[in-house]
Order: sequence, then C-alpha cells, then structure tokens
Amino acid sequence: MTDKKSSLATLTLAAVGIVYGDIGTSPLYTLKTIFDPDHGLALDEANLLGVVSLIFWGLTIVVSLKYVTLVLRADNRGEGGIMALMALALNSVSKRSGWHFPLLVLGVLGATMFYGDSVVTPAISVLSAMEGLEVATPALSHYVVPLTIVVLVTLYSVQRHGTAGIGRFFGPIMVLWFVALAIMGIVNIVERPDILRALNPLHAVHFMIDNGFVAFVGLGAVVLAFTGAEALYADMGHFGKKPIRMAWFAVAFPALALNYFGQGALLLHAPEAISNPFFQQLGSWSIYPLVVLATMATVIASQATISGTFSMTKQAIALGLLPRMRVMHTSEHQIGQIYIPAVNWLQLIVVLIAVIGFGSSDALAGAYGIAVSATMLATTILTFFVIRYRWHLPLPVCILATGFFLVIDVLLFSACTLKLFHGGWMPLLLGTALFTIMLTWRTGRHLVFKNLEKHAIPLDAFLDSLFVAPPVRVPGTAVFLRGESDGVPHAMLHNLSHNKVLHERVVFLTVHILEEPYVAPEDQVRITDLGHQCWQVNVNYGFKDEADIPDILDRCAEHGLAFEMMETSFFIARQTVISAPQQGMAPWREHLFVAMSRNARAAADYYQIPPNRVIELGTQVEI
Repeated sequence: MTDKKSSLATLTLAAVGIVYGDIGTSPLYTLKTIFDPDHGLALDEANLLGVVSLIFWGLTIVVSLKYVTLVLRADNRGEGGIMALMALALNSVSKRSGWHFPLLVLGVLGATMFYGDSVVTPAISVLSAMEGLEVATPALSHYVVPLTIVVLVTLYSVQRHGTAGIGRFFGPIMVLWFVALAIMGIVNIVERPDILRALNPLHAVHFMIDNGFVAFVGLGAVVLAFTGAEALYADMGHFGKKPIRMAWFAVAFPALALNYFGQGALLLHAPEAISNPFFQQLGSWSIYPLVVLATMATVIASQATISGTFSMTKQAIALGLLPRMRVMHTSEHQIGQIYIPAVNWLQLIVVLIAVIGFGSSDALAGAYGIAVSATMLATTILTFFVIRYRWHLPLPVCILATGFFLVIDVLLFSACTLKLFHGGWMPLLLGTALFTIMLTWRTGRHLVFKNLEKHAIPLDAFLDSLFVAPPVRVPGTAVFLRGESDGVPHAMLHNLSHNKVLHERVVFLTVHILEEPYVAPEDQVRITDLGHQCWQVNVNYGFKDEADIPDILDRCAEHGLAFEMMETSFFIARQTVISAPQQGMAPWREHLFVAMSRNARAAADYYQIPPNRVIELGTQVEI
C-alpha cells in the first residue's frame, strides 16, 4: 500500500512538471493581452471582475469539466491525445460509413493545429518570461528577443540527449512555480479582497452583455488561460488519469485561480500595472528572481510541447499520415522518450521565425488562441462519436454532454478568428501545409497500394505452380517483406528471374498497423505454414508500438520457427514512384508525394533490420 501511494505521489509530481507546464505559464501574458489597448477594452472595476470571472469559470468548465472529467475517460487502451482519440472515433464507425473520412480529416486537422500550438508555445512562453527584464528596467528591452533566441536554440540543441537526466527536476521546479503563483495571488487578494466577488459567474455574464463586440474580441485572449488543456489529455499514457487529475485539482487549478484573482486585485489597486501585471505582483525586488523562475518554467513548458510533437509525429508515421523518418531513442528505460532530428530542427526554424517576426508576447497572442481553440473544437466533436458509437450512450445524453462544450468551443474559436490578420494566420498556414502533406501522403500510399494490388499475383496459386518444377534451393532463410494487399512480393519475382534460385526456407513477412496504441506481445505474431518450407508471418503493431523486426523473429521461435540471423537474408523491393499524367492526384500533389517518397527513411532502417542482411531490389510504381 505504501509503495502504491509513493508511486502515485511520484507520478503526480511528474505530471505537475510535464503536463501543466504550458497552462501553468499562461498567467505570464493572459491579463496583459486581454487589456491590450488594441482590443479597446477599458480597464475598470466592472470589466476586471468580468474578465477574472470569465477566466475562473473557463478553467472550471473547459479544463476541469471537459478535459479532466469527460475527455480523460476517452482513453484508447490507456493512451490519449488527438491521434489516439481519432483512432478511437474511426474504430467506432465502420470503414464503409460515410463518417469515416470526415472523422479522419477532422482528426488530422486537430493534429496539425496541435503542431501550430507547439510552435507558438515555446516562442510566446520564453518571450513573456524575458519581458520581465523590461519591467526591471526599460534599458534591457533590446535584449529580450536576443536572449529568447539564445534560450530556444540551447533548448532545441540538447534534445538529442533526451530529458531523462534533467526530467526529474521538472516536477519540483514546477511545484515551486505553482507555489510562487499561489503566494503572489494571496498577497494581492489580502490587499483587495473585493476581487473575490468575481467568483460570482454573473459578473462574467454582465461583462459579455455590457461590452458586446469588444467583449467578444477579448474572449479571443481569454483562451490563453486554457492553453495546455490538450496536453493533459495527450500525456495520459505517460502518467495515467489519477495522477493527472490529482495534479490539477491539488496543485495547478488552485494556484492558477489564486494568481488570476491576485493579478485582478493588483489591477484594482494599481491599474498602471497593466503594462505587465505578472512581474509587478510583489514589487521591484522580486522581478529578477521571477524572471529566472519564469524562464525555467517556460523552458519546461516548451519541453513538454516539443516532446509532444515527437510523439505525435511517430504516431502519424505509424498511421500512414507521414513518410518514415529517423526516430532515435534517448532513454534505455522509457520507450516514449524519442528524438526526431528532422522535426526538431524544422520546428526550431519556425519558432525562431515567430520570435523574430512577432517580437513580443502580445503580438504572438493572436497566433496562439486560434491553434488552441481549433484543437479543442476537434476534440469535442471526436469525443461525441466515441461516446455515442463506441460507448453506445443514449443520443440525448451524448448531445447534452458534448453540445454544451461545443457551444463554448465554437464561441472561443469564432472570437479567435478575429485575430486572423494579427498573427492568427501563422498556425493556420502551418496547419494547412501539414494537412496537405498528411493527406497527400495518405492518398499517395493508397494509390501505390491500388496499383500493386491491380498487378498482384495471388501468392497461393503462384507457390502451387512454382513447386510443380521447383527451382534450385540454396542454404539459408529468405525473408520477403510483403505489403498487406500484395500478392507475390516483387523482390521474390526479381530474385527468381535473375538468380534462378530459392532459399531452403522462405518467409513472407507482413506488418499490420492497427488503429490502437499498443498490441500485447503475445498477439503481435501470427504464423501460417504455406508448405514447401514457406511461411507467412503476420506482425500486428499498435501505432505507438516500437517496430523491431529482429525482436519479432526471435519470438517466432516460441511458435516453432527459429531464425539464425547470420543465415537470414531480407529481400526488400524499393519502390520508385513515378507521376503519371491523367490519373491519381493533381500533378503538384503527385510531385509532392514523389519527393516525400524519395526522401522517406528506408523500410529496413525503420524496422531496425541489420543493414548487412538486407538486399534491395528496385521496382517502379506509377500513380
């Protein structure tokens, strides 16, 4: 029992560090952005009470009720996140259903918006931490952007080493951060306890009614208080539901609520502090310590989104939405800790463009809201399909459960779209580019499979005819990688055509990626004896499983098919895709697919097959 409590406490502490870094750093810029002069919202007592009330009840409804209470229940075998939710929703309707493709598109859109969020988070978080220097002395304002660039370049440069070493400090640092938020909030609430009137939701209602369109514009900035809500769902697989819920209700939510009320109390008392209320909560003596603590907190928040991007990319590759890339493991003990060089450096370039191009957290705020609210909207719609068609709850219950949140999400997203020309275009542009890439890759792969299927020779019939007058058989084992829809592998036809021999043992190996995160080890291998010392080996992986063919072959011994790696050769057909006119996709999409296909990581490398045992044979495929 003690060990269980200790484990829960450890996981909860880790969840505070990783899961709530993003939402935990929102107080740095939220109130400052809401009352930005460009929004035209007057800083008076009624508006201040209304805004603080909106934030408090938003955290209660959007984060506590929607994500922590409802969405965390929609786990895909313990895994969360928009990709896992999309797979769950797709599994709940049949592939022939008219909803299948729209749900896929919605899931991909939500994922691409998450990528947009993961670019803006490091930029706005580290920028807003550095902006504390401007509060200390305006003379330091010229150093904000250069220092932000230094911090970000350092952060992305150490990604290849993994976070296993420093990860254990994330929890304690973020606990210290949340304690600081709570203390600062309490100090200011004691000064002006009348801010607690904002606990009454009527202040939020009156604020929206009295200010009309200006309040609607302000709502787009209120979204900033909820950034990172998606992260607590995405990280469910790492920590589990209970630690995430405990970390929210025991640490993050109380500290955030106290700090927002505290900033509101400060502004009631000293409206001039609106230039940067966060760094003025305790007076000038606290600015430099707060800049140091805020920088550490924002680096941790950025780390969580960077790790989330790697994880999301790996899932997208497995689900056939992105070409294979080099995935490196940074920890021997935790399989989830990965590093994808191409994604890391591309993301850094976009983040630096955002920092230099926008130059301040205020300017970036518009870009942030639209990405966050779009992902929230996609999550709500996918959740409806899960609870209706997978859990089979009554339709009125499903509509009530998700309809309430849908209305809020649509309002928040609509308010954020007003910022389209003030930074909101950036995550939308990034999301559109990624969406095009993902659907082009998926459609291109589908066309390739269709072409191969059209020219496929049925394997059973081929083997029957082959062994009527069998070729010369040579010692050793030949493993032919074979697609799900392929007949006889092209590599086998080429080998027979050119070498006129067949190995004494022939294994056809097919990898199936299922729409679930993990497949139990005992269910991963299925072997069928085809006769004449030929076997079909079917490998089932989940989209978060680690593809490792040598490991699979070792486990085949349990099923009576043992392999000696030094006597085994892997024959792989390397497909050269050619764009053909008047068929398939639009020409520019075909050329994009061909370019991605040529630069994709080789199958042997991706499946961890020893390179000295691989024989590649070329084949051309028209799309």
